[in-house]
Amino acid sequence: MTSLAHFPITKRWPAQHPDRIQLYSLTTPNGVKVSIALEEMGLPYEAHLVDFANSDQMTPEFLSLNPNNKIPAIIDPDGPNGQPIGLFESGAILLYLAEKSGKFLSADPEKRYKTIQWLMWQMGGLGPMFGQLGFFTKFAGKAIEDPRPRQRYIEESERLLGVLEDRLDGRDWVMGEYSIADMAIAPWLRNLIGSYEAGPLVDWDDLKNVPAYLDRFLARPAVQRGLVSPKRP
Repeated sequence: MTSLAHFPITKRWPAQHPDRIQLYSLTTPNGVKVSIALEEMGLPYEAHLVDFANSDQMTPEFLSLNPNNKIPAIIDPDGPNGQPIGLFESGAILLYLAEKSGKFLSADPEKRYKTIQWLMWQMGGLGPMFGQLGFFTKFAGKAIEDPRPRQRYIEESERLLGVLEDRLDGRDWVMGEYSIADMAIAPWLRNLIGSYEAGPLVDWDDLKNVPAYLDRFLARPAVQRGLVSPKRP
């Protein structure tokens, strides 16, 4: 392993345990995907809070690791060929951690690519649509008088929930076995009915498989630990 000193982000968030994976994050749905994965996989890590209230994500140090100014991001001091690697984008990080740990991503090619398929479904559909729903129903967008954007994202969120409801029929997890696809999908469900308070808008109570799936996910001890990492002061 090489020193992390050449990563400028470590100047702002010094590593107390430089031999561990360094996580730069916040407890948003995208952020907790990675902290949950690290907990589930048993990979030692050090979590650093990127506080949006202080615009931490816009600092030169953070942008040096993620020029897209979003969380989460990681540095693994023991990356490929024993060299440090920095990564951003939660889906890419989940794939990397699954391969590193050998957990939650099947080695069987068919199961592997189908797991990645559902991960991409979350990245390209569920997350963005739920995020826009939250914007137009709870946050700044709710002041927009034109009802069409709001209705668009409500309807699309309902449609995606229907896709997931069907997929979970007869399955405990998206792939039957617990995987990184679940770590990506379930945090957004939690946000939808929690922070966004959008359950009534998408007829959450009419669903059967999806709420039970979320309950199973939230009952996992590693999930409970990941949901509060990084801790706030």
